[in-house]
Amino acid sequence: MKRSLRPRTILRRAVAVWRSSLPLRVVAATSVGLIVVLTVGGWLLLQQITSGVLEGKQKSSLAEASVALGTLQQQLRAADEGVGVNERLTQVAQDAANRGSVGGQYLVLVRGPVSDIVSAGLDPASVPEALRSEVTAGDGLWVTPTEARFTDGRAAAPALAIAGSLTATTGESYQVFFVFPMTQEIQTLQVVQSAVFTVGAVIMAVLGVFMYVQVRQILAPVRAARMAAERIAAGHLSERVQAKGTDDLALLATSMNHMASELARQITQLENLSQVQQRFVSDVSHELRTPLTTIRMASDVLHEARDHFDPVARRSVELLDAELDRFEGLLTDLLEISRFDAGVADLSTEVVDLTELVRGEIASQSTFADRFGSEVRLDAPGPLLVECDPRRIRRIVRNLIDNAIEHGEGHPIDVRLARDDNAVALVVRDHGVGFFASQSQQVFNRFWRADPSRARLVGGTGLGLAIALEDARLHGGWLNAWGRPRRGAQFRLTLPRKAGGTLTGSPLPIVPADTPTGGEQV
Repeated sequence: MKRSLRPRTILRRAVAVWRSSLPLRVVAATSVGLIVVLTVGGWLLLQQITSGVLEGKQKSSLAEASVALGTLQQQLRAADEGVGVNERLTQVAQDAANRGSVGGQYLVLVRGPVSDIVSAGLDPASVPEALRSEVTAGDGLWVTPTEARFTDGRAAAPALAIAGSLTATTGESYQVFFVFPMTQEIQTLQVVQSAVFTVGAVIMAVLGVFMYVQVRQILAPVRAARMAAERIAAGHLSERVQAKGTDDLALLATSMNHMASELARQITQLENLSQVQQRFVSDVSHELRTPLTTIRMASDVLHEARDHFDPVARRSVELLDAELDRFEGLLTDLLEISRFDAGVADLSTEVVDLTELVRGEIASQSTFADRFGSEVRLDAPGPLLVECDPRRIRRIVRNLIDNAIEHGEGHPIDVRLARDDNAVALVVRDHGVGFFASQSQQVFNRFWRADPSRARLVGGTGLGLAIALEDARLHGGWLNAWGRPRRGAQFRLTLPRKAGGTLTGSPLPIVPADTPTGGEQV
């Protein structure tokens, strides 16, 4: 199995390297183009050289054959009349062969009246039959490419076969063939080919290294800009790119530096504004505590004596007391949010049985649940011991149950607990209005509501889930939300079993098991 996957792994790594290296792609693409250019250019150059060498060889061979044929004709006519024609041909052919063997210029084949006269070692088959049939009496030379073959063990070689005719004093015509081996020319062409290939390889290597160096130098400012952008994105707003020259890369660096400066300025303004807003919320919350305490004392006096008032005044006192409770809850939440913003919130941890804590919160919310007609059902495997801040965890559980009751539209609410070796998890599932999947993070925003036109049915402040999220993060835990319109919602709290522990997963899925997910991740 590993052997079958190995080529795929190599291919994936090669593709990854190819995609991640711009210099490699530039050099490779340029090299391919350069190889094509050098190949075409080398081929054309070799064609020109080969054509020139062969044409020169043919011209020189024709000239040499013409001179040799004229000499043979003169010798044949000047031969002693007492000597037979065959003896004359043999003599002049041998003289021609001797002259051609000097420097290995050519070989001779003469077709005599009795037998052929051939230079030593030449195979008569070296002369093509087509050429023999073309030679006729009279002036003129015929030339054709052939292969020189030998009977003395020498290797065959490309050659030119040139044919002519001799006329004896008796008027008879005899065919003469000159075979010009092109061994030297072939060696020359091989040297030229080797030189072309060597020069091409050297050019490729030198230009490849040169292109790689140039590409790296060109991309160095781009790489520096990328690294600077990453550092700026990581929060190092003082990072700048060094700009040299007036080219496009220098202008890019200047623009990035200007962008970084503007970004730093705007972020500083936003931070200052956020600090002012946080300080304002904190100051207002604290300042409102004193008049609220006074108003609360007066309201309590009126509320205790409400039975002595007329119905209108008694209802007004009851509404005043309820709204004061809501106002006091809002101030408490604002103060808690301001502590989170200031980074002064801390934990007071102890070992708590999460099952009993949740059971107690469900019991305390029973009246509220009965008012909305919702049944809160608990599914717990038994005692779940966790090291946490019980006050903050109790507040998270209370907010989740309150939220489920308020939006559950009277349907049952399921609360489940589970654990593994490293974590404990709590999910609260309702079957009410729900929300869109894209709103799963917005539900934790401060004062956010899925339907802004929908009036609050209970005295919520709009900060419950935001505080619950901060409480979970303070424990090193997670608080996630899942929802679908008209299919309800589910919130999941995951906490490390030991304070300061790190979470790697949750014992419970975020997508409810009773929901047809259609391929959703759970």
